[in-house]
Amino acid sequence: MLYAVIKALISGIIIAAASEAAKRSPAIGAVILSLPLMSLFAFVWLWRDTGDMERIAAVSQSTFWYVLPTLPMFLILPALLRGGLGFWPSLGLSCLVTVLLYGAMVFALGKLGVAL
Repeated sequence: MLYAVIKALISGIIIAAASEAAKRSPAIGAVILSLPLMSLFAFVWLWRDTGDMERIAAVSQSTFWYVLPTLPMFLILPALLRGGLGFWPSLGLSCLVTVLLYGAMVFALGKLGVAL
């Protein structure tokens, strides 16, 4: 139980640090958010919990494929915000597009024989 709390605290600290840094400098906040810190921590936690290199390799490969459909969100969200749509509708539409792109990615990779 303590181990799970420690993992959650470390992950939360990173998110809070990125948020605080973004208040001072959007560029610094963006750099912190763009680093694959959560993925790296997940790999470390998974290694510590299982020692299963194949599982880590599978998670890493799947993460690559799932990152691709998230990238348009980082262009859609600012376009909607700058276009005058409110924060919550913009965020909601950006997330909806991302979910649809996830589905398209899973479908396309399935047709290509790539299992996630």
